Amino acid sequence: MAFNLPERVWWKPMHTEEKVWIVLCVIFGLTTFFFMPVWHMIGHQNPPSETYKLLPSQFADKVNTFVDQYAVKEASGEVKTDKGTPIVHPPGGSDIYLMGKQWIWYPILELEKGKTYRLHLSTIDVEHGLSIYPLNMNFMALPDYDYVLTITPGEAGEFPILCNEFCGIGHHKMVGKIIVKE
Repeated sequence: MAFNLPERVWWKPMHTEEKVWIVLCVIFGLTTFFFMPVWHMIGHQNPPSETYKLLPSQFADKVNTFVDQYAVKEASGEVKTDKGTPIVHPPGGSDIYLMGKQWIWYPILELEKGKTYRLHLSTIDVEHGLSIYPLNMNFMALPDYDYVLTITPGEAGEFPILCNEFCGIGHHKMVGKIIVKE
């Protein structure tokens, strides 16, 4: 078996149309590359500037204190729950807490339309992704970090919270809820 060397110019020269497409792709790539810092500065989905480092057990204690303080009570005095998850109704302008843990968002938040809240978000086990539907709100929740997001619900209704980061075998069942009242 003999190996033959290819001809000196073994490829076909590019046609004008191919050159135009390559130039357009390079221009588009460079434009998006250099525009990234601008998108970061004027975008509305930048990470919060207020973040705290704390142990997952400390965040869990804050969440449990929050639930004890603002849990919605039934007429009988029992805490109102939805499938075992307590429902909390904090006053407008307060700090609210949402904890991700395998495989639940805890607790269910009952908020008032038009009032501003400071949402403290963290997880106590693995990385989770917070997605509030049908809104275009996505955020990563990491253990050891308390992210503070300022939110103002603009419309009443029930908004499911889904985990958009694979977190284990029960990931597909990790659903929470935010209820917004008039």
